[in-house]
Amino acid sequence: MSDAADDPSAPRRRPVRSFVLRQGRMSPAQQRALDELLPRYGVPFQPAPPDFDRAFGRRAPRILEIGFGMGETTAAIAQARPGDDFIGVEVHAPGVGSLLKRIAEAGLGNVRVVRHDAVEVVAAMIAPASLAGIHVFFPDPWPKKRHHKRRLLKDAFVRELATRLAPGGYLHVATDWDEYAQEILAALAAEPLLANVADGFAPRPDYRPLTKFESRGLGLGHGVWDLLFRRR
Repeated sequence: MSDAADDPSAPRRRPVRSFVLRQGRMSPAQQRALDELLPRYGVPFQPAPPDFDRAFGRRAPRILEIGFGMGETTAAIAQARPGDDFIGVEVHAPGVGSLLKRIAEAGLGNVRVVRHDAVEVVAAMIAPASLAGIHVFFPDPWPKKRHHKRRLLKDAFVRELATRLAPGGYLHVATDWDEYAQEILAALAAEPLLANVADGFAPRPDYRPLTKFESRGLGLGHGVWDLLFRRR
């Protein structure tokens, strides 16, 4: 008997996504940036690593940011670190438009955007040992227990991320959800390719700015946890 996976007539299992595509409200400025700037600063999804040196017009340490939201942090870090190149991955159109607008306004030549599922981007477009760093800031915690399977930073994906880092490269995660922070810490600590630079959670590195949302949460007594690991 043949395996069901080899049977084209067998129903295909839908992959578990770590995100839900919400329509969101696009401002006219975000829509204009999406239309006019994505062809310039975007890198289309493809099933093999693109020539990022050509996309950026140079060779420099490369940082992948997964789920950049509205792009505020991405733009601030890129502006403060002009010697590094940043690949921002996001699926939601308003956020992509917002970051593109920030790129143009600040004249940032060291940011490129991929509008696609980060899991597929990492698997297909990021070559092994090619990254100097990876940022995953405030991933969706999927707080309901039945949705925990959607959480991004599971063991298999952590392994994928670790293999994309060059030796000495870093993985920086931040979350404001205590229980998820503990889960992420366990997943990163269990990955043999990674070493924790701190004894548990790390102090917030200076390069990660406080967002308005985060500052408001801290003022209300909410916690934020940073995790910083390096590739062995």
